[in-house]
Amino acid sequence: MTRPRALRWLTLTIVSLMCLSTAALGQVPSSEAPPAAQEQPVQGQPTQEVPDTPPPVAAEDTAEPAPLEPAETDPAAGEPVGMEEAAPLPAAHDLSPWGMFMAADIVVKSVMVGLALASVLTWTVLVAKAIELGAAKRRVARALGAIGSARSLAEAAEHSRPAYGPVHGFVRAAVAEHDLWFAGMDKGGLRDRIASRLERLVASSSRRMTKGTGILATIGSTAPFVGLFGTVWGIMNSFIGISEAQTTNLAVVAPGIAEALLATAMGLVAAIPAVVIYNAFARGIAGYKALLMDAAAELQRLASRDVDRAMVSLRKAAE
Repeated sequence: MTRPRALRWLTLTIVSLMCLSTAALGQVPSSEAPPAAQEQPVQGQPTQEVPDTPPPVAAEDTAEPAPLEPAETDPAAGEPVGMEEAAPLPAAHDLSPWGMFMAADIVVKSVMVGLALASVLTWTVLVAKAIELGAAKRRVARALGAIGSARSLAEAAEHSRPAYGPVHGFVRAAVAEHDLWFAGMDKGGLRDRIASRLERLVASSSRRMTKGTGILATIGSTAPFVGLFGTVWGIMNSFIGISEAQTTNLAVVAPGIAEALLATAMGLVAAIPAVVIYNAFARGIAGYKALLMDAAAELQRLASRDVDRAMVSLRKAAE
């Protein structure tokens, strides 16, 4: 083969390879391919218009996720409609003492009202009895001063006044018993008879002063148990409510138990002051009784002294 012919074949081979590579590079994916070049109309052929609309694209490539429509809201309730309803929250409870009282069962309410009345009665007895006991002690103290300065029963009777209270009755009883004595009777018998009269008068005055304090002892001993009854009843109702609601949520259980425990608290509020006040009055009445006994002892001494004077006078007269 001659050189010119070899060069010609080499040139044709290179051109063919270039054409094949160009054809291979020109085949690109449809999604990335550039817009096709406009075909040049050939002379003598009618031109065909190409529509401007882009070629159809696969639906899965162009599909966009549908926007989430906002859930409709109920204007009255203010909560979304069409969504899953959340679990209802328990209603708020008024946990003040008055709110718990109003929400309690009728039996628990009755217990609370009874304990409240008992507490009011306790403080009423405190005020009334403190005034009465204080005034009685002052009267006995004045009477003791008057009797202590007397030299005989007759002089003590002259100084005695009804304002002295029970001591005035003591003086009258001692004088009456002394007037029944006459010369020749046993002096010890007179002393015993006067002591017996005065002892009964002291006991009567002490019992009169203790009137009204017995209710304090009753309240102090029974109020805690009455409050406990209200608590047991309230807790029983709470457990019944738990069974009906089929929930153990503390927010549901706690208000009923708190209402029940309020009854116990009121029982203690009524019982503790009643016990303290009763003990204070017991000590005060014991002190008042001691003053009465001092007055009675003073009158017995005066009576004994009068008897001794009478015996001495009789002896002198006999001589």
